[in-house]
Amino acid sequence: MPEALLEIRDLHIWFGSTEAVRGVDLSIAPGEVLGLVGESGSGKSVTALAVLGLLDPVARVAGSIRWKGQELVGLNERGLRAIRGSEIAMVFQEPMTALNPVMTVGRQIAEAIAVHEPHLSSRKAKRRAIAAMESVAIPEAARRFADYPHQFSGGQRQRILIAMALVHKPQLLMADEPTTALDVTVQAQVLDLLKTLQREHGLAMLFTSHNLAVVGQVAERVMVMRHGEVLETGSAHKVLTAPENDYTKTLLNAVPTLRTDRDKPLATL
Repeated sequence: MPEALLEIRDLHIWFGSTEAVRGVDLSIAPGEVLGLVGESGSGKSVTALAVLGLLDPVARVAGSIRWKGQELVGLNERGLRAIRGSEIAMVFQEPMTALNPVMTVGRQIAEAIAVHEPHLSSRKAKRRAIAAMESVAIPEAARRFADYPHQFSGGQRQRILIAMALVHKPQLLMADEPTTALDVTVQAQVLDLLKTLQREHGLAMLFTSHNLAVVGQVAERVMVMRHGEVLETGSAHKVLTAPENDYTKTLLNAVPTLRTDRDKPLATL
């Protein structure tokens, strides 16, 4: 197995006296898609944010987060900025609010480019931004470069966030519940887009979600979290078809299917 790009060992995260993450271990190899599943408050998003040092300043982190062998826990802001966006990128979960409403989407993508390539001319940055929009299937990208976020649908806004994340061709994409606010049809389109981009660019991906069915569509390996702890890890097929942990079984039984007996209540946690 190839050496891990990202390796987390015995990660603990506290907010005051509350321990939000408790001894998490995970690794992601080049080109691998790891699904991190759990209910709200399970610690999955906090774990992802810790990788890039994006936690609230009151958070206290212990343990090890190594990126290509470099320790990120305790790394200064300058060091983290060199990695954010260029090597590890993140797609946040709320496309309706993640974009600045008073800036055109083209300018926002161009600014993301300028962070790591400040000497690039505005003309070249614009061309790169338009190409990024085209890569995520935004129609008439050149014309829509000057449009504002409210002029796009929710699915298109999520595509723009993905374009911003991939504009520097990172090695790892962290997608934090990227389909939560989208309807089922648009959700499927975004998942198909992520799978296509992952294959085309050979991306490693950490995909967090509360939805096992969604994770099963994109991930090769799945980790289940609850109350800040990892309860189960395995191939997506194994975890979704033959789970060992009772909590994972309950999560699966809580998902309605065409075979669900509608006269009986769904499983609850």
